[in-house]
Parts: sequence; structure tokens; C-alpha cells
Amino acid sequence: MLLTEKMRQTRFSNAENTLVDYILKQDLAIKDLTVKEIADANFVHPSTLIRVAKKLGYNGWLELRDEFLSEQTYLQTYFDDVDANLPFQTNDGLMTIANKIASLERTTINDTLSLLNHDDLQKAKQLLLKSKKIKIFGSNANLLISQDFALKMRRIQKDVVTSQTMGENAYEAFNSQEDTCAILISYTGENSYILQVAEILQRRKVPFIALTSIGDNTLASISHAVLRMTTRERLYSKIANFTINSSICYLLDVLYSCVFAEDYQKNLNHLIEIGDLADTRKTSSAIMAESPESMIRFTESFRPN
Repeated sequence: MLLTEKMRQTRFSNAENTLVDYILKQDLAIKDLTVKEIADANFVHPSTLIRVAKKLGYNGWLELRDEFLSEQTYLQTYFDDVDANLPFQTNDGLMTIANKIASLERTTINDTLSLLNHDDLQKAKQLLLKSKKIKIFGSNANLLISQDFALKMRRIQKDVVTSQTMGENAYEAFNSQEDTCAILISYTGENSYILQVAEILQRRKVPFIALTSIGDNTLASISHAVLRMTTRERLYSKIANFTINSSICYLLDVLYSCVFAEDYQKNLNHLIEIGDLADTRKTSSAIMAESPESMIRFTESFRPN
């Protein structure tokens, strides 16, 4: 749940409700107002700001203000030119649709990148590196998307599986060992199947990484590391899960790349060696073509001086 939603749904006194309405109306302008100015504008005591913050789960007004400003800044950035739910219209031509979807993809990547921070990513990377086995839990398209991540990881000798069989998620979670790390994907963070898996993993002392939306949700609150996906789409009144899918793909690609980079040269040499043995595809394009000379130059470029 977004903070702005929580502010509208929480029970407050009349004076507190007046204050909350004022904060929502002021939007980003609240940044430049002092506690006294806000209190005077609403004819309340400054302590009312603290009471509102406490009811919303924050230690004080400044913590609430900073979270509110951060959320509003996110919601008002990137998606000015394209609607995540209805990115094209019924009368748009083919190339107009193509351009709008391209714009949506670019905007989604930038939006997701803005939600990433170093510490969360570092924590997620370390969990993956320490694990002997990685299990991915999701539903519907989320699982289909994660298969590409699992394939790439297996190619660099990381044991990654996706839980595909309907009704087997709980068993798969319960049979996990402590040297396993799980990735749980849920846009809402309230998917009952995913939360059941999370509860079982907790009991089995298996760490898990959440890919989920911004704001407070149950999955994020209990995960060992949280990576936030772009949060722009409604649940079903939309053309497709365009931004959700693109955001998940991007986050999984980032995780794969971080793991790959930990032993960059070894992983690269491994992929080239197996590719040289197993990839028998032919091409007439010079860009795609492999050659002994290019392989030698490539290998020599990575040799230490």
C-alpha cells in the first residue's frame, strides 16, 4: 500500500484529518514548510504532526515527510508521456503503436532503475552468491519471465530452478535447505500463494529476495532483501502487463549481471569455451560471425600485463 493510500484510509481525529488533507494538497510543496507553519495553517498544535506520523507507523514528522516526498517524487517522474495501462489508442497506426511501446519500455527501465539502491542490490547479490541452490517462486507470466534468468544462471554453473507445478510450491519451499536462496516475485506483495511460500521458507530458515511493488506490503516486510519493480499499473483494467514484465526482466538481468561480474573472466571464458563446442549455428552476417582470429584477439585482450 502506498503512503498516500494509507493516509486516506487511516482513522484520524477531525483535527488530524484536516492536517492530512492539507499535506496531500500541498504535495511536494510541503518540503519547504516548517512544522510551525503547517500547524498554524491548520490551527492545530505542532504535536498533531507527530501524532499523525505515529499513527502511520513513523517515528516522527520528519520521517513521515521524507517518505511522503520520496513517494510523490517517484509517482510524478518518468510517465508523463505514456500511460502504463493504456499506452496506445484504438486509432493509432502501426508505427505509432511501435513508437509508444518503445517509449514505454525505455521509461519503465529508467523508472525501475530509479528504485534501485546499492545496499539492497548488494544484499541480494550476496544472498545469491552464498547459496548452493536458487529457487524462484511466482505465478503466471512471472514464472515464464524467470525461466530466462534461470537458463542464464545455469550456463554459468549456478543451480537455479523455477517452481512450475501447480500446487507444488509449498512442497518445494518446505524441501529447501538452509543453503538455498529463493526469489519471490509478486507485484502486489499480497499474493496468498507467495506469502504461504514465504512463511514456509521462514520456518525452514531459507533466505529470500522479493521482487515487488513500492510501498508497504506483507512480502516486502518479511523479505531478507527487496528490489522494487515499477509500480504504475492497475490490477486488470489495462491492455497488458507491459511495465511489470519489463521491470521484472530488467531486475533479473541486473541480478544475473552482478553474479556474473563477481568472477567475470572465469564466467566469460566458460561461456566462450562451451559455445565454441556446442554452438553450431551458421550465419552470413559478419557482425555475428565468430572466427579463430577474433577469438585469439578476444582472449589476449583479457590477459594480465
